[in-house]
Amino acid sequence: MYWFAFERNIYVEINFFYLPKIRTQITLYKNIFSLMNNQGTITTTKDKGVAHLTFSHPASNSFPSALLQNLTDELKSLSMDQSVNVIVLQSEGSGAFCAGASFDELLTIETLEAGDKFFSGFANVINAMRECPKIIIGRIHGKAVGGGVGLASACDYAMATQSSAIKLSEIAIGIGPFVIEPAVSRKIGKTAMAEMTLTPNEWQSADWAKEKGLYANVFETKEELYEAVISFAEKMATYNPEALSELKKVLWEGTENWSTLLYERAGVSGKLVLSDFTKNALKQFKNK
Repeated sequence: MYWFAFERNIYVEINFFYLPKIRTQITLYKNIFSLMNNQGTITTTKDKGVAHLTFSHPASNSFPSALLQNLTDELKSLSMDQSVNVIVLQSEGSGAFCAGASFDELLTIETLEAGDKFFSGFANVINAMRECPKIIIGRIHGKAVGGGVGLASACDYAMATQSSAIKLSEIAIGIGPFVIEPAVSRKIGKTAMAEMTLTPNEWQSADWAKEKGLYANVFETKEELYEAVISFAEKMATYNPEALSELKKVLWEGTENWSTLLYERAGVSGKLVLSDFTKNALKQFKNK
């Protein structure tokens, strides 16, 4: 009898010594694997004091609520891990870094409670990043939209490529980047935030994002980015972890009210997503 672990708290039994069960159990494995693919995955590898935290979703690395919760849980777990000094936040693939909220799930929201819960998922992640005592380095290999810009902004240090353009498209579908706004404005300022928010169909280049303070470095290729991130993270992991933790507190001074503010903002988005305007806009985007 063999047990295979594919995801946190999910195990599949394949008993090679009892043949009648094999077909049923392999079918169960396929169903669970398909479900995991639809919901996305969170994986962590650790090396030389660095945790490489990777999220993935087949829809351009977008986030349904389950994946947001898994990312929050993993960030909290790594916060307590004494073997980890630095965290690298990254996504899989060679396309988008993160497409933000899952459109499929947004279309299913029918109540204020469901809307509030969904957008609170982004609040949970940003607060987990803010409260984490480890320095978080963002490896932004591709485009970031909406919540993806929020994730990049909540990193303590972000590195990108020339392909890492950014966009805040929320106002075009009748909502707004309310939950992520404090994190984005903290990095690029209110003026640049307003420019992005009020031009929801325009991409801002990686060089623009670097000029405004979102990215620390921009590289020509993904290979150059990956090499630079690993080198930087491993070097930082050799520093005094207590000093890094104290520095993290200094970097995030003045954000203590986010423990309530981000959830208030989630309530605003949760209400707006129920509007006829937003429902129609989401359907149009989905059908493109």
